Amino acid sequence: MKIARTAVLSLALIALNAGLSLGADLSQVVRTIEQGYGSLNDLQADFSQRSSIRALKREEKGGGELLLKKGGGKESMFRFNYTKPKQQIVSNGKTVWYYIPDQKQVMVMDLAQLLEASNGIAMNYLSGLGQVSKDFSIAFAAEQKDKNGNYQLELTPHKKSPAMAKLLLTISGEAVESMVAKGKSSTPFPVLSSTVVDQTGNTTRMDFSGVKTNRGISSGKFSFKIPSGVQVIKR
Repeated sequence: MKIARTAVLSLALIALNAGLSLGADLSQVVRTIEQGYGSLNDLQADFSQRSSIRALKREEKGGGELLLKKGGGKESMFRFNYTKPKQQIVSNGKTVWYYIPDQKQVMVMDLAQLLEASNGIAMNYLSGLGQVSKDFSIAFAAEQKDKNGNYQLELTPHKKSPAMAKLLLTISGEAVESMVAKGKSSTPFPVLSSTVVDQTGNTTRMDFSGVKTNRGISSGKFSFKIPSGVQVIKR
């Protein structure tokens, strides 16, 4: 009897360990993203950026601060304050300003036209992940988890766009575990990194840190006053 009980206990432990090693299924990871974004009103985070230009075999690095706020309309407001290289990309949900201080230039664009030109996905994916399963075909990456136990996804947009052939996301393993255990996401922003791959193979990766959500960011943060003596280029 003792041998039998030991055998049963051993089998139970093996089954438990096997279940733990499998981790969450794809639908649970996607639900962690979508449910989290459903509760997101605004976001402030630091980011580091690494862009690889395939044809030139060149890599560029940058970083700064990201602000994001859901608007009342279809598009959200966003602000990228780059410290390296020094530049700002700001949108109030209608207009986009791209300011390059070193060149004393600011480009002014209509957001709707810009989104239409890129099918909206590449420019607006950070604010559109609440319906990621609607806009993308989703699968686990070749390596389902990174070395820290975070989930890695490969997303292919349903609408073809020169600006985005694929989107790679790293999702917090801790947030997914909370979803599995409690049935709800523990954070409005479970994305640790995102990589946009365009049709020519160029990549832009952003890693996020110091994330703060739903702090009541003022809409005034997403307005831009054009400095005097700066060349304005309208597109």
